[in-house]
Amino acid sequence: MLFVLILILSLIAQLFLPWWSVAVVCFALAFWKAHRGGQAFTAGFLGVGLTWLGAALFWQVVSDGILSARVAEMFTVESPWVLLAVTVMLGGLVGGVSAVSGFFVRRALV
Repeated sequence: MLFVLILILSLIAQLFLPWWSVAVVCFALAFWKAHRGGQAFTAGFLGVGLTWLGAALFWQVVSDGILSARVAEMFTVESPWVLLAVTVMLGGLVGGVSAVSGFFVRRALV
């Protein structure tokens, strides 16, 4: 349930708000719904990671790979797929750490 909420709300937040809004979404939802720290981290990591994977694949397909190839070249990365993997990992870490932070803040307050 927490994973699905994070996935849907972070997708909606990414459409209208800056990238860091996913951290606020994960923090708030884990503060409200998480029962364990591991569950919060996993839900945040997978929810935001899959959201960013979908967005990266969308732009990869729409631009025929030109956009990701140029960004990979700008960052001196060998392949656009490495850039995609790093993007998904960073998004997942932002989501996971912010979700587990929300869980521990609630635990500290209650």
